[in-house]
Amino acid sequence: MMKMMRRMLAGEAGARDNAANSRVMVRPVRLALAALLLALLPPAAAQGAAGAAGAAVLELSGGSADFAARLYRAVAARTDDNVLLAPFALSAGLAALMSGADGATRQQLLQGLGLAHLDAQQVPDLFQSLRNLVTRDGAAPLRQGVGVFPSQRFQVSSPYLNLVQTKYHGNTGSQTYTSPQEAQDVINRWGMEQTGNRVQDLVGPLDPQTQLLLVTAAFYQSQLSFNASFTQDERFYVDRYHIVQVPMMFQSGKFFLAYDPSLKLGVLKLPMSDGTAMLVLLPDENVDITSVEEELTAERVRAWIAQLKKTKLEVQLPRFLLEKSYSLRDVLQRLDMSEVFQDGADLSNIAGDKSLKLSEVFQKTVVSVDESGSADGGGVSVFSSLPPRLTINRPFLFLIYQEGSGSFLYMGRVVNPTQ
Repeated sequence: MMKMMRRMLAGEAGARDNAANSRVMVRPVRLALAALLLALLPPAAAQGAAGAAGAAVLELSGGSADFAARLYRAVAARTDDNVLLAPFALSAGLAALMSGADGATRQQLLQGLGLAHLDAQQVPDLFQSLRNLVTRDGAAPLRQGVGVFPSQRFQVSSPYLNLVQTKYHGNTGSQTYTSPQEAQDVINRWGMEQTGNRVQDLVGPLDPQTQLLLVTAAFYQSQLSFNASFTQDERFYVDRYHIVQVPMMFQSGKFFLAYDPSLKLGVLKLPMSDGTAMLVLLPDENVDITSVEEELTAERVRAWIAQLKKTKLEVQLPRFLLEKSYSLRDVLQRLDMSEVFQDGADLSNIAGDKSLKLSEVFQKTVVSVDESGSADGGGVSVFSSLPPRLTINRPFLFLIYQEGSGSFLYMGRVVNPTQ
């Protein structure tokens, strides 16, 4: 199948031009996005500096995507199992924390988020504009929660409480960590409320000495056009020694495909009805998936999207439900966001107390990819001749992004769809 994709995408330019095209084709996509972002900015942000504000939202979107790729690489490097992250939710949470910081702590958080060139005072309004873009035009609401929860020793200021709620669509409030079971129950109930009861047991046992937690929860239900009547059990090759039976969904139609010869990687785009799309990244057989992950950047993703070409195809994709929890303190420190965890951190804008520091960052995400987005009778197109078939029957990566803004909402690795 990958050889077919190579022939289809080679075209007149040939494989020797792919690297150049990857760099050149990102610019038109970004320019078109800039115009769209500018049109969607709230009037208050647009007055007197509409062009600059639109460029700033675009820079926020791009910086957040860069952070998402760095976060994914750092987490994926620590495990051989399935991976699932909600980078958009985490970016919002860290930005909310940045808005409660000052001095070097604030600057390091901005730098770590890839937003060093933005004015920290403008970031809350820019995040609000970006979130409005992500959820516009009747798109499915983001079932994502952002929580900034200090110990009861620190009383959250009214301005910060209002900022987190209105700009980051988050929640903040003091918790009684000295009664760890009580605090755990409160945060877990909050996580369920934010995700329609789909994310449970968001946090485990908590340290009574906790000063501040940043917690994010996220759930996503795919809106793909696979008809359940065509789903059947088939083999999925976890590795050369392990095979599992999985429900394999089926759809035929016109799909967007790309191929990256430098990584020996096929890219399939599956659009969804809520304004998002899923990129399925399938390495060639006998290509180690970690070799792809090590080279995964936002710039590469944007280049793949720019190079997608429509072709007739039959697609088989495993149905899967992923659920993953992470403690991200160590990962974030590896991404040069360490000062906020240390004595001397300045989070004085949260509660007016410079002794406050971040104790831990938790995220739990659930993503369901199945046939629930298809109307009856969908999923099959009739062609005069049988098109090629692409069967995703070995480990793959996926990225769910919002097409209007380019925001990376969810990223994952599926090694075994049954786990």
